[in-house]
Amino acid sequence: MDNRYLKVEGHSYLVRDSRSNAIVNLDTSGYDTYKNLRRAKSREKERLEKLENDVSEIKDLLRQLIEKDQ
Repeated sequence: MDNRYLKVEGHSYLVRDSRSNAIVNLDTSGYDTYKNLRRAKSREKERLEKLENDVSEIKDLLRQLIEKDQ
């Protein structure tokens, strides 16, 4: 690692950029895990929304059938 980045004490995956004073996370596997988890949660949310819409449509159809028979 060049002299621009200084190790952050107590954190093996964090460094401080001496030019901008920013903390940089070097833990790419943790970041990849985070991104995969976000994608999975997003897909699950979309799946649940689709199921809720389907249930709503079924309810509407049942109401129409009941009203038609009365």
